Amino acid sequence: MKTSRVSFAAALAAGTVLALSGTAFAHVSVQPAGEAAKGGYATLNFKVPNERDNASTTQLEVNFPADQPLTSVMPQELPGWTSTVEKTKLDKPLTVHGKQINEVVTKVTWTGGKIEPGKFQQFPVSVGKLPENADKMVFKAIQTYDNNEVVRWIEEPKEGAPEPQTPAPVLKLTAAKGADDHGAAAKPAADGAKNGDKNDKGEEKGGHDEAAAKSASDTTARTLGIVGIVVGLAGVAFGITSRRRAAN
Repeated sequence: MKTSRVSFAAALAAGTVLALSGTAFAHVSVQPAGEAAKGGYATLNFKVPNERDNASTTQLEVNFPADQPLTSVMPQELPGWTSTVEKTKLDKPLTVHGKQINEVVTKVTWTGGKIEPGKFQQFPVSVGKLPENADKMVFKAIQTYDNNEVVRWIEEPKEGAPEPQTPAPVLKLTAAKGADDHGAAAKPAADGAKNGDKNDKGEEKGGHDEAAAKSASDTTARTLGIVGIVVGLAGVAFGITSRRRAAN
């Protein structure tokens, strides 16, 4: 009886933890990995899980921050879904690649599709140019179900504070990579090839010497191998001869 009570209590506690953690783990989020480089272009994926067991998600609305205008926002075509892009005029035009931009996207809404219970959907959007003077972007999202329930993912998470009940998707912006970060540094040249040393034929000594050393090493290894085989055969022959003498 005591064991049954303990098992029941453990199961109840586990169920309570799962119930309380469901909201924290199943919210609308933005990827890749929640971050992108400042001043660049990126493809963002708004990941939308269905949190309900008895309803399907039929609409997603993503609002773009007005104080961080993006000059380019292009939703990717998704089978079964229709995207609607809303724009607003800027009080002060932006200049991008020599062209003046008078309006920017403020909202993208997807309708017509369905995210069934137990499933999720990603909504890709190509965006740019990302802000250069900010560390993050907050996208307020609104999720609508076919039973007319609306969930507003609009609460901005605060550093050091518990996660809100309905947190807004947050994209972290990282420092732009410099030219030196595009590839690994070149490996040091071989000692013989430093300072452009060359032989009479104009070939770099480093590469030639390395090849010669390798060839010599291979030759030595083969020679020692042959010697070992000969010695081994001699030992076998000596052993056979000794046994015959002993037998006689």
